[in-house]
Amino acid sequence: MMWAVWWVWIVAGFALGVLEVIAPGYIFLGFAIGAVVVGAGLGVGLLGGSLPALLLVFALASLAAWYGLRRTMGVRETQVKIWDRDINDN
Repeated sequence: MMWAVWWVWIVAGFALGVLEVIAPGYIFLGFAIGAVVVGAGLGVGLLGGSLPALLLVFALASLAAWYGLRRTMGVRETQVKIWDRDINDN
C-alpha cells in the first residue's frame, strides 16, 4: 500500500520536477504538479482509497496542470524561426 502514503506522492512530484529541470519542455511539470496535488490530498485527508481512484485524480490533476501551464506560459505561434534576410545584408 505504498500508493496510499502521502509523502511518496510528494517525493515523486519533486523527482518529476527535478526531471523537468534536466529535460525542460513543460512535459514532466504537469505530472509533478499532479503528484503533489494527490500527495497533498492524501496528507490533508481529502483523498483515500484504492489505487485506481488515486490514479484517476492524478491523471485529472496532471491534465489540468498541463492545460493551465499551456494557457499561462503560452505556445509560441511560430516554433521555428524562418530567416528571410542575413545579418550581413544591408
